[in-house]
Amino acid sequence: MTRLPALPQRRAFLKAGSLALLLGAQQIARGATIVAVRVWPAADYTRVTIESDARLHTQQLVVGSPPRLAVDIQGIMLNPALRELVGKIKPDDPYINGLRVGQFSPDVVRIVFDLKQTVAPQVFSLAPVAAYRDRLVLDLYPEKAIDPMAELIAERLRDADKSSTAVAAKPSFAPPLPAKGDDPLGALMAQAGSAQSSPGTPTGSAIPVPTPVLPPSVAIAAAPVAPPPSVQPRVKATATRTDRIIIVALDPGHGGEDPGATGPNGTREKDIVLQVAMRLRERINNATVGGNPMRAFLTRDADFFVPLYVRVEKARRVKADLFVSIHADAFTTPAARGASVFALSERGASSSAARWMARKENESDKIGGVNFGDQDAHVQRALLDMSTTAQIHDSLKLGSAMIKQIGNVARLHKGEVEQAGFAVLKAPDIPSVLVETAFISNPEEEAKLRTAKYQEDLADALMRGIENYFGQNPPLARSREL
Repeated sequence: MTRLPALPQRRAFLKAGSLALLLGAQQIARGATIVAVRVWPAADYTRVTIESDARLHTQQLVVGSPPRLAVDIQGIMLNPALRELVGKIKPDDPYINGLRVGQFSPDVVRIVFDLKQTVAPQVFSLAPVAAYRDRLVLDLYPEKAIDPMAELIAERLRDADKSSTAVAAKPSFAPPLPAKGDDPLGALMAQAGSAQSSPGTPTGSAIPVPTPVLPPSVAIAAAPVAPPPSVQPRVKATATRTDRIIIVALDPGHGGEDPGATGPNGTREKDIVLQVAMRLRERINNATVGGNPMRAFLTRDADFFVPLYVRVEKARRVKADLFVSIHADAFTTPAARGASVFALSERGASSSAARWMARKENESDKIGGVNFGDQDAHVQRALLDMSTTAQIHDSLKLGSAMIKQIGNVARLHKGEVEQAGFAVLKAPDIPSVLVETAFISNPEEEAKLRTAKYQEDLADALMRGIENYFGQNPPLARSREL
């Protein structure tokens, strides 16, 4: 027969056992640890990313009047990294008015987003890829999706009231403020101490603006954006008047969670290509083709991620006449250098380097983070995966016109247009090219990419290429929409 220990010993034993059980529960609750949080606000949508050392499991609840989104993350403890999310929200975020985060129960952290408007949230997980570990992604889309054509028309109308030398303004976005009323989630948050963000307190990182500001170590020298000078005679566009706007879709690669390539001195591809696209946009908006004004449409005008198929879809929705995707090369060796122009291929890549480049660029969706659980996305991408011989033929003409002009201001990696299966070039009805402006992995070319002069020269060259292409291939007439 086993004898029980004396009363003081039994109490000590029970206390120790209770502590062991408590520690065990905490260890289970700490099955994942938050390592980083990021917020990417934009007019299209706001993305919140929570990175952890293991996959997170969530439940979410949308409550209206005023609009709220509650997200319960299971199996974690509130830590300083997660608390940083509060300071990431800015007053001018288009969708988030503020947020609260707290330990709702021993193994559940609750995040409550106070919203400026009703949203259609998408919450999904991403497996580790590149430099990222497991990521939980919360995409807050407007209940009614933004129409790219309506956005372009609104921008055009605003600019019509300005002088011809005014810089094109970013489309305004003023979502309604939440209505006053009882907070149905307030009582739930009151069960535990919580960190809160104040909608009127300017904390965290600012919402991206059309002209991005780079880190001090990679800042680009400021320079006024002016209409392109006549470096050499251009082929005059001879299109018969079509009584409409000629639209060129500009696609700055990468963005948001996907920085693209990074140079040896920290220059990020996504920043450089947005700068070049902004400069080219000004030139396009000040040009005409056969008496018809031109207009540039950007697939992204700030630092946020756009899936590859959405970039193509946006260009088609605005009925773009051309599609120009802008990138900056990177290779395994820093010796590689020179600019390149690519078109789509029906029969495989024109070289092993072109095949490698296309495979690398097509992985952007994995790094940037696409919700592959969205079946509509699969359907749309399948519909866009229909290249045509005529489109490729016209794309090669556009690429040839561009590469001739780029060769006047920069070293070329190859003197002819290369071809490969770039997903972003698969619009079946729009001549499309991808321009690699230089090798950002080359220290000398990285330094050039950071200068205003090289960016201006590139924008001039691309503009001349576009004009020369239209001079030989006038755009077709269609009903006027802008």
